[in-house]
Amino acid sequence: MKNTVRVLLLGICLAVMPPVHAGLEVFDFGGKVDEQRYKDLIGELRCLVCQNQSLADSDAELAHDLRKEVYELMAQGKSNDEIIEFLVDRYGDFVLYKPPVKPSTWALWYGPFALLLVGVLVLARTVRQRHRQADPELSEEERRRLKKILGEDGEGSGSA
Repeated sequence: MKNTVRVLLLGICLAVMPPVHAGLEVFDFGGKVDEQRYKDLIGELRCLVCQNQSLADSDAELAHDLRKEVYELMAQGKSNDEIIEFLVDRYGDFVLYKPPVKPSTWALWYGPFALLLVGVLVLARTVRQRHRQADPELSEEERRRLKKILGEDGEGSGSA
């Protein structure tokens, strides 16, 4: 009886649970489309929803649609460059993991180096300013008080 209940509960759980991993769509790679070329291409393209995942890694609905679009373009005989150009025209350079260096992407390519340079300059300026600030000179009165506190007011250094 207990085993039957367990099996029944397990069956209900499996029936109700969504699939753990939907995975990539199943395409027929027997025709014009080379499977390795397809995998390489979707690995180079960024998911527009996830932003930090490639189309190959993303399970977003838009990623499924874009993978299908890439497959269909490949089946039409388009080259990788033509497919990338089509997607860039449609979605912008953001769809590429390695966008081209051009005025609109200079901030992306050179921004981190510019921020690093600014940080180094601020650090150098701060260090230089601290270096320039000399320790203030003690007045004669302050020196006498310091010697008295330290026990060096002429009695020798052996006094307690």
